[in-house]
Amino acid sequence: MKIGVQLIGDDGANTPPVHALANRGITANLVGFTVYGDYKQASPSSPIVNAVANGAVDVAVVWGPLAGFAAKSSPVALVITPVSPRIDLPYLPFVFDVAMGVRRGDSTLRMRVDEILARRKPSIDSILAEYGVPRADRGPSGE
Repeated sequence: MKIGVQLIGDDGANTPPVHALANRGITANLVGFTVYGDYKQASPSSPIVNAVANGAVDVAVVWGPLAGFAAKSSPVALVITPVSPRIDLPYLPFVFDVAMGVRRGDSTLRMRVDEILARRKPSIDSILAEYGVPRADRGPSGE
């Protein structure tokens, strides 16, 4: 089985799936795809998902937002499955929070951002669903 993985560079700072598979001795069948892609192309990071769709690899471990977006627009039906476990011990996380920050001490701006995020939550959820972004705070189907 060929496994597509995203690669960052040749300095050992690879993605968590690469490290997890290497820790298990699963390296012979890995096929690397740059996480950066060719930005001359319309969808520079989608080759890894396209490789699953066209059979060049059997499965790929891909950053969720990229996988969801590319799978949603794929002409071939693809299944997005969250990686398990969410943390590979001793400590290799596969789920990452997204956060916003403001200047330390700027509680007025922080409260305003929090209010806007709360008010716009339905719109934000809708946009994430439209783009196929998988959510750790919901089930695999997005519910």
